[in-house]
Amino acid sequence: MAIKRIRIESTEEAMGLLGEQDVLLRQMEADFGVEIALRQDTRTNELILTIRGSSSRVDRAVKGVRERLDDLRQAREERPSRQPTHRKHEPRTSPSGDSGVSGLPADAIIRTAFGKVIRSRTKNQEAYVEAVTSKDLTFGIGPAGTGKTFLAVACALRALHLGKVTRIILSRPVVEAGEKLGFLPGDLLEKVDPYLKPLYDAFYAMLGPQRFRSWRSDEVIEIVPLAYMRGRTFEDAFILLDEAQNTTPEQMKMFLTRMGNGSKVVVTGDITQTDLVEPVTSGLIRIMDVLKGVEGVAFCRLTEEDVVRHPLVRKIITAYERWDKAK
Repeated sequence: MAIKRIRIESTEEAMGLLGEQDVLLRQMEADFGVEIALRQDTRTNELILTIRGSSSRVDRAVKGVRERLDDLRQAREERPSRQPTHRKHEPRTSPSGDSGVSGLPADAIIRTAFGKVIRSRTKNQEAYVEAVTSKDLTFGIGPAGTGKTFLAVACALRALHLGKVTRIILSRPVVEAGEKLGFLPGDLLEKVDPYLKPLYDAFYAMLGPQRFRSWRSDEVIEIVPLAYMRGRTFEDAFILLDEAQNTTPEQMKMFLTRMGNGSKVVVTGDITQTDLVEPVTSGLIRIMDVLKGVEGVAFCRLTEEDVVRHPLVRKIITAYERWDKAK
């Protein structure tokens, strides 16, 4: 059993590190497999963070905690020098108490509620994030594990924190239910929940479950099944359509025309994994020709070289491509 201690400079710093109701502390304990406790030295009144566990896990936890403290301290040092700005919308704060974008390295997108900095890992991912940031409509096309959805969620939260949008709209085609959600048990949210789990996972990783549920309840994050989008217009919103290879051409047209003033749209999908029944054409495949060369639209291709999941995922994708070519 190894024990290491880290001095915390202030109660404000402790709150930023541990989060509301110690939610970040519990997450760090789960992530690093250690026990973490904060106490105050009765003689010196210093706040001391104690980390207990196996030697290797404690070392990793200490490194993670110190990186988070460095970010918090850098953000605090920069705060007084900033001039007040008048934005269209006030930035929303993350569970740690800062906006998730203060004091970030130049190549970072956002800092999660758990202190992790999210950034692009490959050249294609960098180009994708740049397109999402600079264009009003971006298509991220590539195989599983390339970060299409995860990075889009990070960009959506960054835009929300910076006050560039007021809400995030999430949608996904429900192919298996034929978009006839009335045949499924439960209310609307319960009906679409199974199809949106991959999106939820990304938000859980960045916001934490508690803040995600709170924002969803307040409709800061709104779930809108594709079948229920007709007739609506979304203004000042970051709109994300996931698994777009399973849209029909008519659905894709309907979705894209929901875009209102001040909104940004990101569409993600893998054109090699459509679940549509032939002879129905994928709306994602057709839109690549329809919007080719249109100003303000970006098509970003990600490949197996951009896979950031388990190393075997890249090998599996490559093997399938090789097998398809040999048929």
